[in-house]
Amino acid sequence: MNERTIPSPQPWHETQQYWDAANDGILLLKRCLDTGKVFHYPRAHSPFTGSANTDWCEVSGEGTIYSYSVLSRAEPPYCIAYVTLAEGPTVLTNVVTDDFDCLRIGQPVRVEFVASENGQKVPVFRPC
Repeated sequence: MNERTIPSPQPWHETQQYWDAANDGILLLKRCLDTGKVFHYPRAHSPFTGSANTDWCEVSGEGTIYSYSVLSRAEPPYCIAYVTLAEGPTVLTNVVTDDFDCLRIGQPVRVEFVASENGQKVPVFRPC
């Protein structure tokens, strides 16, 4: 079976720090300083308040599968999923495993970083 090629992201000024951290194996998200809530996708303004009072924070990379879909007819097959992180946000991502039949909603997962087409590391999740 062929290994799946991950398309390269296109960082911009608001997300560059996120992608730089990913290259270092760190999952970095933004936090609203007015509410204390962590959010994803990184952006300058809080989705909770509209305020630019935000900062970067390193998160655990632990979460649970909220929902998933295995694209079994793709070559090679792969899984896309919503993963709810321990810190609160739910992210759209890929789940990597050798056995898609073992996946379950609510299953614990942990972040890994894989190289995309241009070498930029991208966060994906693997069952614990």
